Amino acid sequence: MKSLTEQFRVKSDSKFSLKDHDPAFSDGYEKEDAGAALTELIGDTFKLQAQLYASNNYSLLIIFQAMDAAGKDSAIAHTMSGLNPQACQVYSFKQPSSEDYDHDFLWRHYKALPERGRIGIHNRSHYENVLVVKVHPELALKENNPYIKDVNDIDKKFWDQRYESIRNFEKHIHSNGTIVIKFFLNVSKQEQKKRFLKRIDNAAKNWKFQASDITEREHWDEYMSAYEKAINETSTDDCPWYVIPADKKWFTRIAISTIIRDTLKELKLEFPVLPKEEMEKLQEAKQLLEKQ
Repeated sequence: MKSLTEQFRVKSDSKFSLKDHDPAFSDGYEKEDAGAALTELIGDTFKLQAQLYASNNYSLLIIFQAMDAAGKDSAIAHTMSGLNPQACQVYSFKQPSSEDYDHDFLWRHYKALPERGRIGIHNRSHYENVLVVKVHPELALKENNPYIKDVNDIDKKFWDQRYESIRNFEKHIHSNGTIVIKFFLNVSKQEQKKRFLKRIDNAAKNWKFQASDITEREHWDEYMSAYEKAINETSTDDCPWYVIPADKKWFTRIAISTIIRDTLKELKLEFPVLPKEEMEKLQEAKQLLEKQ
């Protein structure tokens, strides 16, 4: 039986299609058991995170992408709870600033990469440039790219180069010790509707809803096509995509936590062993303390 990590990973040599992924899938888990399962997973990850932080060799970059109301914020909050906040860095990317537009599209994301020993979480990421920009290509004109004069210049070659830039960027950071895992939270259009209505009906959640959410919902099929293309173009052996069922938030959190734990386990992390000279100093310090 395949593990959740194996089930949801998009292999680089396979053709990914969203129709093959059920947003309501829960792999036999029951909601009433989800809390205990998540607590155990977070406990395992906490121990691995301590080794990651102490060894100070690798860093882990976790990317979250999804349609609105898919549960990115709550997934980050629940799967990262219980971890050492000193060893985590979370960035939520909004629309690019004028300074961002004065650089290439990867610039602001490179700046936000986690330091060695830390876990970095990117809530939205450089993939917005092949998702929302793919659906609204006129946004690319804001980049002031000298080779793009109007929307007609944004052709297949443009997108192929952009996917290649992303692959090369991730290959580069991976080869320098940043482990990259990418989550697409696969929520159904029907479930998104339910969550939007809850946001409207619940005064405490009104702030989460924007009129533009409905406008973007009208482009659902275009977004699904953009996600399929982006995932197929950029899921590699070293920097894989994971397509996570997102209609049941409690299962989404279990799946994400399992994959994070398994990814850290694969690094075979260990606490640093001090050189002989340092160990001798420790013993000397111990003896001094015991005499006090």
